[in-house]
Amino acid sequence: MLWSLFKILVFVAIIGLLAVGAGFLMETSGGVQITAGGTEYTLGPLQSVIALGVLVFAIWLFFKLLTLLIATLKFLNGDETALSRYFDRSREQRGYQALSDGLMALASGEGRVALNKATKAERLLNKPELTNLLVAQAAEMNGDTKKASDTYKKLVENNATRFVGVRGIMKQKLSEGDDETARKLAEKALAMKPRHQETQDILLGLQTKAQDWAGARSTLTAKLKSGHLPRDVFKRRDAVLALSEAKGILDESATVEQQERAIEANRLSPDLVPAAAMAARAYIEKGKPRNATKILKKAWEVQPHPDLAHAFAEIVPDETPHERIKRFTALTRIHPENMETRLILAELNIVAEDFPEARRALGDVVEKNADARGYTLMAAIERGEGSSDAVVQGWLAKALNAPRGPQWVCDNCHDIQPEWAPVCPNCGSFDTLSWQTPQTPEIASATGVHMLPLIVGALEDNTETEAEAEMDEAEETVEPEVIELDAEPVRPDEEPAVEKQA
Repeated sequence: MLWSLFKILVFVAIIGLLAVGAGFLMETSGGVQITAGGTEYTLGPLQSVIALGVLVFAIWLFFKLLTLLIATLKFLNGDETALSRYFDRSREQRGYQALSDGLMALASGEGRVALNKATKAERLLNKPELTNLLVAQAAEMNGDTKKASDTYKKLVENNATRFVGVRGIMKQKLSEGDDETARKLAEKALAMKPRHQETQDILLGLQTKAQDWAGARSTLTAKLKSGHLPRDVFKRRDAVLALSEAKGILDESATVEQQERAIEANRLSPDLVPAAAMAARAYIEKGKPRNATKILKKAWEVQPHPDLAHAFAEIVPDETPHERIKRFTALTRIHPENMETRLILAELNIVAEDFPEARRALGDVVEKNADARGYTLMAAIERGEGSSDAVVQGWLAKALNAPRGPQWVCDNCHDIQPEWAPVCPNCGSFDTLSWQTPQTPEIASATGVHMLPLIVGALEDNTETEAEAEMDEAEETVEPEVIELDAEPVRPDEEPAVEKQA
């Protein structure tokens, strides 16, 4: 309010001063004489001041009109002027508004609207580094893959947007199923931005899928250096990749480098069961059973597993059953109450034909944590102790309907695999197979190859002999039964039907 009062007072003061000045000029004698075309004009002091003001305004207006004329001529000539800048600002505002509307339409899933807005923004802004990406993504959403591909190629031509263009084409190749081209593009994209996490993950997945283990290890190291992977996870996955490089070390064509990679994989992750088993077999091939035993014992401490028992049995393949029981004490005493340990002890004693000890080794496994392996072992024990076929078949029937026990299960898709692999064959996930009991009932047993791994060969001959004996007994008992069915006995007090008719 004070400010308004102050402005009013200033305005009144100015009016007053002008009035005083005008009165002073009117009382002053003299003036200005102007002669034009033989005509003389005499102006008083007040009229002279007013004429001067009008003259100044006319000169100012003349220069403004002259400036406007020059600007119009420049505008028509294509030069930058205030008028052109005004139209440029207006066009830029409309272009940014179209770009904003296109982004909103893209986020809303309106592909056709987004493409129209992107085209309008491209025409108004003339900034391809801003609009080409929107055009490409809108074209993809609208199903126009050709336009999207052409737009991504334009992005590749610009140094500022080259990474975005390569990434966009890579995503297109992935959706088309062209993994080989996508992998090469991912390598180029990662070379441009080595710390880009998404590109690292995509390239790692493609490399593991293509079994490019060396390249995958390089990408994994890049993830560690960029801080996108914890060191313990890096060691585990690096061990998996090293193990994958060592596949086939037991083949005749296996090289020393493959054996060394298996040993390296076990060194990187001692708790990785396949790495421990493979490294132990590599040491066995080198004639170093002590090193193999040390590796298997260390892995058994982390997790008892059938593969470790198989590899431990291969250290001394020609030993007697009793010698094997004694040597396996190095493993079985580590986790004596573990289910796998008790199953292995039962198998070993069955091979040694010590069936009571095998039953004691199983203990309450059948009652508490029974699975197909436990029931099958009980069937073998009952057979060895001379039980009837009905008892043996009863245990086998339970084995058919029982859970199959721990298996290799994918943590991502929960698919059951018969053996460990670095990449899940079902969903393609890397390092997701773990030894666990499936949460859902399974149809086929992945532990079928592990069931009775130490006694199948030993009992094969006995089983064939017993089967032949049972067949002979069956042939002897079938004939009398047939005779009894065909010949119906006649009671003494009954007469034949023929005599009664007579």
